[in-house]
Amino acid sequence: MHSNIKPIGVYDYDLDLFESQYIVPEGISYNSYIIEDRKIALIDTVDNRKAEEWRKNLSEALPKEKEPDYLIVQHLEPDHSSQIAWVMERYPRCQLVCTAVAHRMLPLITGAAVDFDDRIIVVNDGDTLSLGSHELLFITAPMVHWPEVMMIYDAHARTLFSADGFGRFGNPDPSLSWACEARRYYFNIVGKYGRSVQTVMKKLDGKKIDTIAPLHGPVLEGDISEYMSLYRTWAAYEVETPGVLVAYASIHGFTAQAAHRLADILRGQGAPKVSVTDLSRDDMAEAVEDAFRMSHLVVLSPTYDADIFPPMHDFIHHLSLKGFCNRRVAIVENGLWAPAAGKKMRHMFENMKELTIVEPIVTLRGRLTENAEKELEALASNLLSE
Repeated sequence: MHSNIKPIGVYDYDLDLFESQYIVPEGISYNSYIIEDRKIALIDTVDNRKAEEWRKNLSEALPKEKEPDYLIVQHLEPDHSSQIAWVMERYPRCQLVCTAVAHRMLPLITGAAVDFDDRIIVVNDGDTLSLGSHELLFITAPMVHWPEVMMIYDAHARTLFSADGFGRFGNPDPSLSWACEARRYYFNIVGKYGRSVQTVMKKLDGKKIDTIAPLHGPVLEGDISEYMSLYRTWAAYEVETPGVLVAYASIHGFTAQAAHRLADILRGQGAPKVSVTDLSRDDMAEAVEDAFRMSHLVVLSPTYDADIFPPMHDFIHHLSLKGFCNRRVAIVENGLWAPAAGKKMRHMFENMKELTIVEPIVTLRGRLTENAEKELEALASNLLSE
């Protein structure tokens, strides 16, 4: 990272659920930065959980007897904005820089305790702010993943401050693998807004970037081509890994038995990769990530109260929320006396865009039989034939 840029964020390793829904066994970082030049810019704050630690980092990072000239707000979500009012009150000459949408949303985040509206600079896409050697270019990024978001490009430092873009769950140590937790983060946080991400990626074309400084996860430095390539793939809903995700929910084990046998059949028929997830026990966010990552999906669910078994219903609902598309999907239902899950699952998938439902729906009747296994073999063949 450029010598004039100082990371002052904090690592929240005690957090168990990000956004009260995503399991983060290694916690998450809330990143914040200072650019020191003739004028000093502070980029974003942090979650209130880590306010005291962040204030200490800020105090230690500021040059002696100097204050921030600007607080630049890329994203108003509370895990990045809890200290806005505090900064504006503590540093009365500091000006706040944000988009017009952020300006309108500010009272909803900061409350009415501090009145600093006359110190707000509203910027538009393509506007710049000079700190001296560092001239900051503002790149609006609406719906990545909130409407007020903007990124910042510093040509002098060849650095992109990417807001929630390129973020990652877990430890911010840059020596750790980025892609796995970045992928889980992307599809569950940003995934629905792929077209908005594509628009922003086009705005970055031609810019020389050596460093990406996101609001979560490690600062990415050096050859950033892999990160850019993956983001373009994810944003376009393209296949990253050819293969099949076998996602099942099982009440008494019959559907689980069929799911694992189907996985073996798929491997035997040449599927390049097969992953199996138990939706009753495994991390839902990881299951969503794998569905977007792979080219094919098989869902297996028993009928429950004349409907879909709830863990499966929840999974398909998550896929719908995140814009699941451009995949081949096969459906297996199970029901002893009145199978209904298959029809219900088909209806949920038919409401999504650009999915191919592979025929036929296979209906199991309790335990896996020899005849049912032959039906699974035929379904696997149909699924893998393009």
